Amino acid sequence: MKYSIFGYLIGEGFRNFFKNKKSTAASIIIMCATMFIFGIFFLIGENVNSIMEQVQSKQAMQAFINPEATPEEEEKLEEKIWAIPEVNSVEYVSQEEALNTVKGWLSDAAEIIDAYSGEDNPFKASYVITLTDLTKSDEVQAQIESFENVTRVESGNVTINRLVDIANGIRTATAVILVLLILISIFIIANTIKLTVHARRKEISIMKYVGATNGFIRWPFMVEGIIIGILAALITVVILGFTYNIVADNIAQSETVQVIGYNLLNFSDMIPLLLTVYIVMGIGIGTIGSAISMKKYLEV
Repeated sequence: MKYSIFGYLIGEGFRNFFKNKKSTAASIIIMCATMFIFGIFFLIGENVNSIMEQVQSKQAMQAFINPEATPEEEEKLEEKIWAIPEVNSVEYVSQEEALNTVKGWLSDAAEIIDAYSGEDNPFKASYVITLTDLTKSDEVQAQIESFENVTRVESGNVTINRLVDIANGIRTATAVILVLLILISIFIIANTIKLTVHARRKEISIMKYVGATNGFIRWPFMVEGIIIGILAALITVVILGFTYNIVADNIAQSETVQVIGYNLLNFSDMIPLLLTVYIVMGIGIGTIGSAISMKKYLEV
């Protein structure tokens, strides 16, 4: 019996969905548009997070060591740097390695650089340090600069801070847009289902008169709202994936991106998370929108 009632409620929801074709189609189109806009910001946010992780793995600060420091003092300095919680890696670069690096950069003038080998080497030994959290870059740099036998610390803090600000800005914008789009979608679905409810108001009154519970009356309309939300989510994922792949391919082939060396995420890698977010949004929006549209008639 319970299964029959459940099947009836689901079936009524599908019948409502197909009965109001024009209003249902309009709701799906508008929901797809709102979800598409959210999806754009979602994908931008995911790529910014990915790029931040790539920057985090490559971006390093360099702490130059006092030339008069003994090997024991250099070892103690390295231990102090490793003791900082935000430090991810520490690599020692000797004077010779620094000189060889410059030779590689200036291969055409390698003979001139050779004159600075040995005791005439002007470069200082250093530690190249990467962090686990770029937002702590300023704090870590200040801490390392305070250590004994550190002459100076070089880092791209300005670039790092800008990237962090951009990432935070996109996260905030995505959150605000998500809230706005959810409210718009709830309004759309509520008004769509309200048309169906209004057309069946006499039937609902009779059902209440013979003792039908509010839940029994509400469920078919909630199913209708959920179907609209899920269908809009699936359609949007397909459209968004097609659009993203075209745009991402064009960006990946641009000279700027190839020089920078940072890669965009593949859409296939984001599908599980994006689809989960969309399905939850669709079910949640459909349920809430249906509940709002039914409230007036169930209180009678």
